[in-house]
Amino acid sequence: MKNIFKNTTLILGLLFLAVSLSLTSCNRSDDEADDLPQEELSDVLLRVTDVATGTPVVYDYQVNSTTNPNVKLINGHTYNVEVIFKNGDEDATEEIKEAKDAHFLVYNFPNSDITLTRTDDFTRGDGNRVGLKTKWVVNTAVKNASAPSQLVLTLFHESTSVSEASAVSGNGVIYGTHTGGETDAQANYNIIN
Repeated sequence: MKNIFKNTTLILGLLFLAVSLSLTSCNRSDDEADDLPQEELSDVLLRVTDVATGTPVVYDYQVNSTTNPNVKLINGHTYNVEVIFKNGDEDATEEIKEAKDAHFLVYNFPNSDITLTRTDDFTRGDGNRVGLKTKWVVNTAVKNASAPSQLVLTLFHESTSVSEASAVSGNGVIYGTHTGGETDAQANYNIIN
């Protein structure tokens, strides 16, 4: 009889623990529009339009892929670039726009000389632009042919502070800085001539 009581108490204790854990599961925000975890994003698309030709080319980075898309850029050309986030067939970019104060994109161009300007038609509450739309002036797409040229694009969520400022990093430039927050998505693209 004592064993039945001990087993019942143990089972009830484990059940209480399981229910408690399920009720306090991790969520970064109480606002569903703000919650865009990386595991819900399947693709990060770059729509790159050469200003000279007006022809867009879409480069699709698939989240957790082992290969990176090759973005072909021509030295001396200017491009309008739009970032699109997808969850399967669903466009998740609108969720980022709706929660603009909680999101910020950082562009890192190792081994490239590209001048980037944010051209979003909206700003965050702090006056910075998220960076979903940008203009790239390509001075030198590949600075050193013996090293990889890339774009490392990172979407941050709920950073304490952000800035559109740029900084030289090694043989390239990083556009945007942030303090704190979490990574919603990171996409890597190869830059080629």
